[in-house]
Amino acid sequence: MGPPNVTAAVHGTELPPKTTERSDAPDVELTGYRKWLSDNLMLLVTLSGVLLGVILGLSLRPLHLDGDSIMLISYPGELFMRVLKLMILPLVISSLIAGSASLNAKMNGKIALRTLIYFASTSLFNAALGIALVLLIHPGNPDLHNADDRATDRKAVKLLDSLLDLGRNIFPDNLFQASIQQAHTVYLAKPSVLRSGFNETTLNDTAVALIHGVQGVEALHQHQQQHQRLEVMEEVTLVRDVQYRSGTNTLGIVFFCLVFGTFLGTIGQKGQVVVDFFAAVFEVIMKMVTCVMWMTPIGISSVIAGKILSVDNLGLVMAQLVWFIITVAIGVLLYQLLVMQALYFVFVRRNPFKFYKGLIEPMLTAFATASTAAALPITFRCMNEKLRMDPRITRFVLPIGCNINMDGTALFIAVASIFIAQMSGMVLGFGELLTVLLTSTAASMSSASVPSAALVLLLVVLTAIDAPVQDVTLLFAVDWFVDRIRTTNNMLGDCYAAAVVEELSRKELMALDAAAVNYQDLNASTPNGHGLLEGQTELEATSKSVLSDAVVVDMSAVMNNVNHSNRRV
Repeated sequence: MGPPNVTAAVHGTELPPKTTERSDAPDVELTGYRKWLSDNLMLLVTLSGVLLGVILGLSLRPLHLDGDSIMLISYPGELFMRVLKLMILPLVISSLIAGSASLNAKMNGKIALRTLIYFASTSLFNAALGIALVLLIHPGNPDLHNADDRATDRKAVKLLDSLLDLGRNIFPDNLFQASIQQAHTVYLAKPSVLRSGFNETTLNDTAVALIHGVQGVEALHQHQQQHQRLEVMEEVTLVRDVQYRSGTNTLGIVFFCLVFGTFLGTIGQKGQVVVDFFAAVFEVIMKMVTCVMWMTPIGISSVIAGKILSVDNLGLVMAQLVWFIITVAIGVLLYQLLVMQALYFVFVRRNPFKFYKGLIEPMLTAFATASTAAALPITFRCMNEKLRMDPRITRFVLPIGCNINMDGTALFIAVASIFIAQMSGMVLGFGELLTVLLTSTAASMSSASVPSAALVLLLVVLTAIDAPVQDVTLLFAVDWFVDRIRTTNNMLGDCYAAAVVEELSRKELMALDAAAVNYQDLNASTPNGHGLLEGQTELEATSKSVLSDAVVVDMSAVMNNVNHSNRRV
């Protein structure tokens, strides 16, 4: 054994030994630009992929490549996206079960309540911010209307259907089906009652036609045409129908994993092997993410270059909708650089921009992939390893926020709905603006974490204020870019929520740590880990005791000790 760390002992602490290195190995510490390069290597790799994709896409546009060439350029990016999405489901399941099982049921409830209140408040604020900016800048220009682009079909999309679908997906009836399909409401034509060709009316008409000759046949033919027109008019009646579409029902899986992990933590030692299993799965997935991230320069550059090459008339589209893009970008930057930083400083009392700097890598990944779910593995790695967040909080908050917290989507829906109303010459009063505020918030929280999901939810808000839903087609040309801007807001909102919830839950987390220490001390009293009562044999203690009954921790006493220690500090 080597000599003790004298320097650390002078200051009252002793550094833990490095188990991964030999005791006689020299401790080489990088300094200067080498240390900076080592700490930010993955960030530079991600940034190089984004810049390379933009340069490659803009350079190849003058060549007017055909569809096959663009598909081949986009193919590595497609494979990169598929690998990232492959790890989402096992990552969400393992993180939620291991995270919720490490906390008690009361603690899970407190964290969930704080998380949901934070998400709902920030989504409501983003919707209000979007309304204020779109009214101030007024990007909607009626001259952008193109009658040729209007569709003749105007389908009604109701907020009630969106909210009911949200409940159906939270409570799935089949967990295996939830991994590949999600429920949604569609409107189908009401099936009309077709009359048989041999019913009584048809036979009577045929008999009359035979009696009256040619004139009777012509009358029968006219009657049948009128009857067919009546049947066609009956078929346009739309009825609701709940169907299933392709896509992972992440909300249902998140709810099941939260409940499963919470009850798993209550059975004590009998469920520890299951907790260890899911914790090991989480660690394996994170190691796989580290390997996949070295594909970032090729994957992200391919995604961005392919998207730039596939847009027709890029300059014309940007020129026509430039004020709409500027409005959304200003809202996103204001929220990221001012509001988020203020919230972090008020609650956490630390430098918010240092925290923001540590999230640049997952932010670039979210921008490139236009999906919060696809960036979730990288977000986990940065939050746990780089920013040293409590894994019990990140495993709980990040998967929930990936599916519920859509700050950028709320801002986009509010801006886009009023933008379309301005193009149509509509004047919205206070009641319509309040409707936009509430429906944008509710619709954003029912949004899926997949690219361009907000365009579907935009129809909900447009229907609520009776705006023309056909004009949504104007936004398809720029949504590939605006979607990437607002996705960074969604991802950062999840991370800042985890930081705020961790700070608000610090005392409870410290109490759980103290309870764990007390249990370890009690666990060492006997070989089988349970204390023996007077007159009780070790075999009886083993057969009758479980973890939840063997250790009774007075949480109020623990909290008082924590408070006293904080006062001393």
